[in-house]
Formats: sequence, structure tokens, C-alpha cells
Amino acid sequence: MRTRTSLALAAAVTALALSAAGPASAADGSVLTTGGAGGTAAATGDVLSASLATGTNATLYSSSTGTSGISCSSSAFVAKVVDNPTAPGTATESVTNHTFNSASCTSNVVGVLGVTSIKVDNLPYTTAVTSGGALTITAAPGSNVQTTVVLRTLLGSITCVYRTPSLSGTSNNADNSIAFVNQQFTKFSGSSLCFANGYFTAKYAPVTDTTQTGSPAVFVN
Repeated sequence: MRTRTSLALAAAVTALALSAAGPASAADGSVLTTGGAGGTAAATGDVLSASLATGTNATLYSSSTGTSGISCSSSAFVAKVVDNPTAPGTATESVTNHTFNSASCTSNVVGVLGVTSIKVDNLPYTTAVTSGGALTITAAPGSNVQTTVVLRTLLGSITCVYRTPSLSGTSNNADNSIAFVNQQFTKFSGSSLCFANGYFTAKYAPVTDTTQTGSPAVFVN
């Protein structure tokens, strides 16, 4: 009788503990997963990449509310997973490549005939992604996030260099995207034809893990 009572008590305690723990959720897994929220963790060293979301452009405008500047329909980035802790938390990545296809870029700035090149400098950058979806990009200590733009103008070729301490963006699991809106760059060097400030807006989707079979989409938990 005592044995049966002890077994029944142990079973009740176990059931109570399991009930308190609740079902597994996205918070029980890693910050970055594939196959869905709370899915397979992206491993350290996995390569993540994305191009511009279909039908969107990356823009660098001279003001946050205007439409004068540069627009590109082809851009992409590549990053490696550096750390992917248990959620909630902050995952880190290293952006090793960020490109803009100059052939897809146009400019409506008066006096500018075309875009020769757009180069992202000072790579790699560090990206921190939080469980809440906030994303921050920074350069190495003592450096800046920097972009060099070469334009063809009526007065010949000019080079405009823009810098910012960091970029802030947001991730969205609905379309596995990363979006940047009106991120301000300040002109570091260049002629008077280079606008004083550049406001960067772009949406990259879907972000995929190209290391894993089938390049599944990446979710943030």
C-alpha cells in the first residue's frame, strides 16, 4: 500500500512539474533558426544572405522626406553567424560582403549623369540581432560604416564618401526580411555636387541560410 502511494505521489509531482514547464516555445530555442520560429538553430559559421525584396529599391536620398538622390534595384549582402545564443537573447553576425550593382542604379540629382559605382567600405561589420527583432550594424572599433559613391557628372567624375557610426534596422518573420528606413549618413568628403547627408532605405528578403541544405529562410526568435 505504501509502495503504491509513493508511486502515485511521484507521478503526481512529475505531472505537476511538466505542467508548470509548459509546452516548448520559440523562447526555448536559439535566436536565429531555420524552418520556422523555434526551428533548427543556425550554426556558428553558417552563411546568411539576402537580396533586395522583390519589387523594391535601395535608396540613398538627400533628405528623409524627399526623393532626390540615388536608387538601385539590385543589392545583396552576405554575413556569417558568429554567436547564436538561446532566446531571448542577442545573436551576432559578421557582414563580409554588401554590394550594389551600379548598372541597376540611377540618379535624379541635377548635374549627375549616372552612377559609376557604389562600394561599401571598412568591412566586415558586426551585426547584433535581438529576440525582439531589432538589428544594429557597427564597424570595427575606431572605424565607421562607410559607403563610397562615384558619380558621372557634367563636370566629370566625382567621388562622394558617406559615413555613419551605425545602422539600425528591423527583422520581420512574416517575410524573413531585414529593413532599414531613413538611416542617416553624413558626407565625409566630396565635391559640392555630393549632397551633405544621405538617407538610406532598403528591404532585404528573404534572408536565407545558404550553408544548410535547401537554403531555408531564417527566423528571429
